[in-house]
Amino acid sequence: MPSPSPSTSPPPPRLWRDRSFRRLWAGQTASQFGEHTAVVVLPLVAVVTLGAEAGQLGALRAASQAPMLLLSLLVGAWVDRWRTRTVMVAADAGRAVVLGAVAVAAFTGRLDLVSLAVAAVVVGTLSVFFDVAYQASAVRLVARDELVRANSALEGSRSAAQTGGPALGGVLVSLLSAPVAVASGAVFFAVSFLSVRGIRRAESVPRRAPGGSGVWSRVRDGWRFVVGDAALRAVCVASAAFQFAFSAATTVYLLFLPRDLSLSGAGVGLVLAAVGPGALVGSVLAARLPRRFGYGRVLVTAAVVGDGVWLCVPALHGSPAVTVPVLCGVGLVFGAGGQLVNVTVMAVRQTVTPDGMQARVAATVTCVGMGATPLGSLLGGLLAEVWGTRPALAVAAVGMLVSPVVMAVSPLGRLGRALPPGSGGSDGGQ
Repeated sequence: MPSPSPSTSPPPPRLWRDRSFRRLWAGQTASQFGEHTAVVVLPLVAVVTLGAEAGQLGALRAASQAPMLLLSLLVGAWVDRWRTRTVMVAADAGRAVVLGAVAVAAFTGRLDLVSLAVAAVVVGTLSVFFDVAYQASAVRLVARDELVRANSALEGSRSAAQTGGPALGGVLVSLLSAPVAVASGAVFFAVSFLSVRGIRRAESVPRRAPGGSGVWSRVRDGWRFVVGDAALRAVCVASAAFQFAFSAATTVYLLFLPRDLSLSGAGVGLVLAAVGPGALVGSVLAARLPRRFGYGRVLVTAAVVGDGVWLCVPALHGSPAVTVPVLCGVGLVFGAGGQLVNVTVMAVRQTVTPDGMQARVAATVTCVGMGATPLGSLLGGLLAEVWGTRPALAVAAVGMLVSPVVMAVSPLGRLGRALPPGSGGSDGGQ
């Protein structure tokens, strides 16, 4: 669907005076709350309500993450040709309906692991569409010199969701009921639907050339662009290494907290939510530190500190009065370091990518990086069953440190105080 090209579109107003960006930000915030609530609620419902074992929990999480591996590239090629508002609205509506159906099934006592897994796959699939679309939407709606601020705002809202989503989900599962906990995610997606639907500003969607290339050709173009850029290659490898190990660690962690440390659902939610305040701090620092100390130095240091703090988790023993504050501290440090890495890497990626390839590049990076998470979840469940949760957590925590090593020896680690020059252009090989 054609729309005005970037050269003929009027320049956008400054960031927070831009009504379209405000609606995107509000909708993305609500969507992230729904996503992070569901990510915690569905596994907790499986463990607490349905009595899932370690292997079953690993399979459930792998099923929810599989769409990132299987569909990201196709979604990126598709989103590059359509208005991102339409994609986000459809994804929000679908996720709200699915979680509403799960809530009804749980309320009537008909929920089982199979139906929960099916719902997780559908929600995961629609989340791929939304996440790729909102990243491309930011580039289309926001001026290039406002991208760092826009990304900081969007990542900041994701951080707020990391705080509120897990806490809300854990409290609702513990104090109220599984149907209410699941329904909360549906409400957030409905709010996102209403907000994004209100975006009225035209997007700079690349025009479709007569007899243009097919979807697989566009997928290959995006893949070749990423492979051909040394910085983007490093982003993919580092992301894959981190996400694989972190997914294994998270699967074991969701078993470790209630079973080994005897935390309640509210306690689990509080511990998981601690990542959020740290990530908010990381968002603020990401707008200042890279330009002062250099992007490469900040990336590597933040990753080493943020990932390395997980090494103390397997050694924890004692009552919740002792372990919860320590785990909250771990979450704060991990959240700050992870957010510094996320915002900085996104700025690098968007700067070196032409406008017309933003969705495909985002999808390629997602496919390579997040696509490793289903395998990590399965490995985490397997290690927990064979070795126990503490050894499994220790192995996964060590594995998370591979990512900063990859960044340190790549062009990312050598970045200075300025971002690499952008590729420019809007067609990106259309």
